Amino acid sequence: MGFIPFTFVDVIDILLVASLFYGLYRAMKGTSAPYIMVGIFVIYLVWILVKTFNLVLFSTILGQIISVGVIAILIIFQPEIRHFLQVIGRQRQRFEWLTRIFDFRNRKNAKDIDLRPIVLACQEMGEQKVGALIIIKQSNDLGIVEESGISIDAKVSTSLIENIFFKNAPLHDGGMVISGDRVVAAKCVLPSTQQEVPKSYGMRHRAALGMSEVSDAIIIVVSEETGGISLAHDSNIKRNIDPKQLQQSIRTLMHLNNKRRAEKEQKEE
Repeated sequence: MGFIPFTFVDVIDILLVASLFYGLYRAMKGTSAPYIMVGIFVIYLVWILVKTFNLVLFSTILGQIISVGVIAILIIFQPEIRHFLQVIGRQRQRFEWLTRIFDFRNRKNAKDIDLRPIVLACQEMGEQKVGALIIIKQSNDLGIVEESGISIDAKVSTSLIENIFFKNAPLHDGGMVISGDRVVAAKCVLPSTQQEVPKSYGMRHRAALGMSEVSDAIIIVVSEETGGISLAHDSNIKRNIDPKQLQQSIRTLMHLNNKRRAEKEQKEE
């Protein structure tokens, strides 16, 4: 009896499958998806046993259920699949040379901007307990998020930000996207995080964390309940930022983004 041939292609095949399952695990972590997967596996196992014992009627019923299983899985796991694809899309940062060719504007917008109007607006809204969700665009394309809201294209100012997030204003729900010195959109829909977070996190905090998981944007949250200011970036959120330190905290994250981008460019060269 000869050994089963095992080539370098088989190694690549195994690594790709392992990477796929690891990515799916990360996308499902903290959700009810693993329990659903166990349920699907149990049904499949029962179907195999039923076919083995030739239980025709039961086998036919389970076979019909499994035949539409792919569609059912797509429907049931839609949030997890979307999150998984967003994580993959975020890896476009590793191909910065493509970004330089096709997206000059985003690179320009990622440079230093005047943060004073944004910081002042957040401080004043925090004092008045006005909720706000502000996305400061970096190098990643946020076209899908911008299109989900209302286009504005106006110069950033403290009064504009405060008017948009005023409690009775028609655009106060959702997120505001700032690119460079322009407010490009408001009332934008952001992806909610799939992580397990404390119950004290409101929808704005969940949306900010979710946005930080799929882009390199810097997201500011002003709590409507407490007036506290939070910063989300790179799948993490820091709460209760001192308003006096907000500008420096944002600058630090911008510098971190620029440093990472410069390191990638050096590696490519």
